[in-house]
Amino acid sequence: MAASETRGPATAGRPERTRSIEGLQDAFRAEGYIADRSLATTAYLSLELGRPLLLEGEAGVGKTELAKTLATVLGARLIRLQCYEGLDVNSAVYEWNYPRQMLEIRLLEARGEIARATAHDIFGPEFLLRRPLLQALESHDGVAPVLLIDEIDRADEEFEAYLLEILSDFQVTVPEIGTIRAELPPRVIVTSNRTREVHDALKRRCLYHWIDYPTAAKEYEIVLTRVPDAPEMLAREIVGFVHRLREADLTKVPGVAETLDWAAALLALGARELAPDLVDDTLGVLLKYEEDVRAIRGVATAAYLDELAARA
Repeated sequence: MAASETRGPATAGRPERTRSIEGLQDAFRAEGYIADRSLATTAYLSLELGRPLLLEGEAGVGKTELAKTLATVLGARLIRLQCYEGLDVNSAVYEWNYPRQMLEIRLLEARGEIARATAHDIFGPEFLLRRPLLQALESHDGVAPVLLIDEIDRADEEFEAYLLEILSDFQVTVPEIGTIRAELPPRVIVTSNRTREVHDALKRRCLYHWIDYPTAAKEYEIVLTRVPDAPEMLAREIVGFVHRLREADLTKVPGVAETLDWAAALLALGARELAPDLVDDTLGVLLKYEEDVRAIRGVATAAYLDELAARA
């Protein structure tokens, strides 16, 4: 039986169009996300096997967008945890609602019940402030949510280690309450820009896919899909210019997200084709460092456009 025809235990409750590799690829395309066969296969296996998916790649290549698209395709809630240095349990999992606990203590005092009160009176589930990870474990709508753990490489290694329990058993232990287990384990997408290496223990719990910059042909298709009003000639020139920038010695080359932003900006200006002054005036949409803008503006812009014209 072909891989695209298999049926796994995780199939139940999923939309029919996500039950094959081709169907998932087509579903992504229908939502404006162009996924190649390899990426669609990995996403499909993640759904079938119930395993987290670790996506690595440069910023702006579509890692976060894949999670958003997957949630739309599955008809599921997207729960996003944006990682950053110093992220801790209180921000990611839960913390106690101290103002509400203090109010409850005052009410107990007013009723003369404070002497008989116990810890359970103020450390119950109703006093929990649920952060993204706990929200993902307590889904009650009958559809497993998509949990996006975005840019895990920005978090501290200690927090990464804490994730292991959640990604292994889909459970969280709250000392005052006990262990909370997911009835419907979330679909987990973990992304990394690889500013540091993710630990092997986390990688072992995930399926893995590296998302590279797309080929010119694929990026051209992406532009026409996401910015459908863009003239075809302008879209080709945009993609050609961006690909030439990615060959330059820049601090940060533009990703697909910047390509789409630039296409939308040029369309807003009524552009039909690229011209040196127009490119120079809009470089801030593509490039995010002053040094890079200075390096490209003027001579390099004109030279790159001449190269594109020669190739055409």
